Amino acid sequence: MKRVLSALVISLSIAACGGGASQPESSSAPTVIAIDGSSTVFPIAEAVAEEFQRANPSARVTVGTSGTGGGFQKFCRGETDLANASRPIKASEADTCRAAGIQFIEIPVAYDGLSVVVHPRNTWVTSMTTAELKRLWQPEAQGAVMKWSQIRPEWPDREIHLYGPGTDSGTFDYFTEAVMGKAQASRGDYTASEDDNVLVQGVSGDEGALGYFGFAYYEENRDKLKLVAIDDGKADNGAGPIAPSSETVRNGTYAPLSRPMFMYVNTAKLARPEVTAFVQFLLAQGPTLVTDVGYFAISDAELQQARDRVAQTLSPSR
Repeated sequence: MKRVLSALVISLSIAACGGGASQPESSSAPTVIAIDGSSTVFPIAEAVAEEFQRANPSARVTVGTSGTGGGFQKFCRGETDLANASRPIKASEADTCRAAGIQFIEIPVAYDGLSVVVHPRNTWVTSMTTAELKRLWQPEAQGAVMKWSQIRPEWPDREIHLYGPGTDSGTFDYFTEAVMGKAQASRGDYTASEDDNVLVQGVSGDEGALGYFGFAYYEENRDKLKLVAIDDGKADNGAGPIAPSSETVRNGTYAPLSRPMFMYVNTAKLARPEVTAFVQFLLAQGPTLVTDVGYFAISDAELQQARDRVAQTLSPSR
C-alpha cells in the first residue's frame, strides 16, 4: 500500500526557502513564541504549548487558527515562529518564503484520518464510497445534487446539508485532492469554516447533515456524531468500508483519507533559546501528547529523523 507520507516528508529535508545561512535575531526580539495555521493541528500545538509553559513558567506561547494557507502566509512574512499545517507546503508558498529569505524545517508530528460524519439520528448512512463522496462534493454537484436520494436511490428523498472546511484549510486541500483528484475542486454551496468546532456544531444540530474534518474532533464529540466508514473500491484497501482508527490510519488501509500533519519551524528563529527549547520539547513530549488529544503518533524512525535534522541545523558542523 502506498503510504501517504511522501519521500520529501520522510527525508525531512530543510526546504531551500532562502539562499544564505540563517542569521540570529536581535536581542530586542520578543519572547513570545508565535504559532499559527491549521485548526486540525491546533489541538496538538495547544497541548504542547500548555505543557511547555507549565515546565517553563516564564514562557509564553500563542497558537492561532487561521487555516493552513493563512498560517503559511503569516509564516512566510516572518510574523510567526512556527506554522501548523495539515498538508505539505505548496510550491507557491515555498516561493514566497524564498523571496522573503526564510528557511524552514518541515517536521511531521502526527497522522490523522479525515472523518466523514452525519447526525446520530441518520439511520440510512453507515458507509459511503469515494465515488459517492466525489458525486456529492465535486464542483458540478453545486445546485444539482441536493438530496440524499441522489447519492443512493434507496436513501430518503430529503435535503442534504453539507459542512466542511473553508478554502484556507489544509483539510479542504487534502480532501479535495484525495476525493476529486484536484486540490480546491469543490462545490461551494456548503457551510464552510476554518474552525472544526463550528462544523461539529453544525452537523450535530442538523439531522440532514454530512460533514468532514479531522478525527480528533470526532473523538471529542463521538456522542454527538455518527462516523461514516469509507470504501475506496480498491482491493488492497481490505474488504469493504473502513472507518478511521489508530490501526487503519497508520497502515494506510483507511484510504484515501489518512494523512500526515506537520509543524514548520523558521530556522532563523532557532537563534532564540526559547524557540529551540520549544522545538526540542515538541520532539520529546509530542508523541505522548499527540495520542492524548486523539491523533496517531509518527513512527520512532520518523521522530528520530526529525530530531537529527533539528540537531544538524543547530550544530551544522556535526
